[in-house]
Amino acid sequence: MNVKGSESNRDRFPKQKAYNLGDVVTDTAKTLTESELAQLEEQNKRLVTPFQALKLEQEARKHWDLFYKRNENRFFKDRHWTTREFSELLAGEESAGGVASSTHANVQSDQEPQGEKVDKTLLEIGCGVGNLIFPLIEDGHRDYFIYACDLSPRAVELVRKHNLYDERYMKAFACDITTEEVFETLTDASLDIVTLIFVLSAIHPEKFRSTVANIHRLLKPGGVVLFRDYGLYDMAQLRFKPGHKIAENFYMRQDGTRSYYFAEEEVSELFRQAGFTVLVNSYIHRRTINPKENIDVPRIFVQGKFQKPPTAKM
Repeated sequence: MNVKGSESNRDRFPKQKAYNLGDVVTDTAKTLTESELAQLEEQNKRLVTPFQALKLEQEARKHWDLFYKRNENRFFKDRHWTTREFSELLAGEESAGGVASSTHANVQSDQEPQGEKVDKTLLEIGCGVGNLIFPLIEDGHRDYFIYACDLSPRAVELVRKHNLYDERYMKAFACDITTEEVFETLTDASLDIVTLIFVLSAIHPEKFRSTVANIHRLLKPGGVVLFRDYGLYDMAQLRFKPGHKIAENFYMRQDGTRSYYFAEEEVSELFRQAGFTVLVNSYIHRRTINPKENIDVPRIFVQGKFQKPPTAKM
């Protein structure tokens, strides 16, 4: 995917805030050492074949279903950090579009959730087993109706079995967000907030634009996307061995799932081309440290917020 534009983030939008001690927030990609350059070059010695790459794409849903069959709810940690870094998720905050809605978005289903009034509508794309939505509910952030979708029907089934799942204020469903399948459940301009956290990287780069275009359609004017994903030259990217690289910055894991590593400007340009305004977007360099287990792992993420213009036509 081409990255256009060379102007600094400082000239385009505010710099991302640092939320953890030791975070380095920057608009500049990591400078690689000679050893790291050699690691990336080594990956090119044996690439995933076109036949294998096509098979991975065709079987993406199957691989994620198998992932959740093996791991169920034991793999990902609950994301209690999201309200700290994305204040839009806090209860009592004004809706992303600036106007509180009195009802949840239209659900084209025989089961209409009943119950208390909600002021905002939220969609978590790639909900997995609910590691974002259930911590929100546990922390008392129930002033919006939550939709949660995932490519894996098994993941959605695990969400529905959770003791906090309640169709009075949430609806989980399986869909492929790269297609128009999501519009079988949700209507255009029906959402205040969409979260896209460690999800776009699992999608084939050729489908990034259709995914973001669908999100633009789903959001109300003034609605926002809350984004975090793997950044270019993250430790996990450098560790891939030959035989795992599918395309530039796009890799196959051992379990058949895939991961893409984003340049900051690439993400900004992707959302701009879909009609969004970039509110903030930066690389975040963060160290995962556990002295007891002698772990000190450098990570790189891209984190941003993107708004559908308030004057956008519905």
